[in-house]
Amino acid sequence: MGTWNSRGLRGSFLEELINLTIEKYHTQHLALIQKIPTPITPMKIDKETRHITLAYFEQKSTVDYIGVVQGVPVCFDAKECQTDSFPLANIHEHQYEFMRDFEEQDGVAFLIIYFKERDSFVYLPFKKLREFWERRESGGLKHFKYDELDPKYSISTYSGTFVHFLEPLQLDLDSRG
Repeated sequence: MGTWNSRGLRGSFLEELINLTIEKYHTQHLALIQKIPTPITPMKIDKETRHITLAYFEQKSTVDYIGVVQGVPVCFDAKECQTDSFPLANIHEHQYEFMRDFEEQDGVAFLIIYFKERDSFVYLPFKKLREFWERRESGGLKHFKYDELDPKYSISTYSGTFVHFLEPLQLDLDSRG
């Protein structure tokens, strides 16, 4: 039996937890957020199982999630990181630009990062991502460390909500004035 190429499944643990969370938010009438599928074109389909065995991406995707929370437009991407160092290369230029443009339209953009080594979820406001991005663009570090993140943006997992990001979202909104 062949081995699975797990690269395509990176982030699936985090995304599954986020999907459960946004489903709960929806049933509680707190938010309406959708997972944005990555557009693909199938090249080969197994006739027996009807599964796609080969495909290519039609276009660059934007972010993983988009929606509205209590009247506030939000978009965010889910990222997983094995260690305490998050490579900015994990964020594509077009994703960064989409989040920047979203913020310019008075939306709120952010990342939810799962640091596996720490078993910790963190909300990264776009403002902080922009600082790291600009630092890299000016010849600085091509990553950021867990310790550079504000601990108040840690995401709790309680009361049946796996990745409860509404609290750090509120902190982000409060910091905007």
